[in-house]
Amino acid sequence: MNDIRGGMRNQGLVRPRDTRVLAGVCAGLGRRFGLSPWVARLLFVLLLMVLPGSQLVVYPILWVLMPNEY
Repeated sequence: MNDIRGGMRNQGLVRPRDTRVLAGVCAGLGRRFGLSPWVARLLFVLLLMVLPGSQLVVYPILWVLMPNEY
């Protein structure tokens, strides 16, 4: 698991402490791809609506795998 977290950290995929709403997953995804946190949240929700029920699986997995920002 540390290898996965280290790889995410190296790619800049971390959960920021300052722009979190729940766990910081969408804020981290937005920061990584150069989007505002609210735009990233909207896109994440819209994408997950395409695959019903996936938000119950995808978000918690990313929450566990994405490391915190220092």
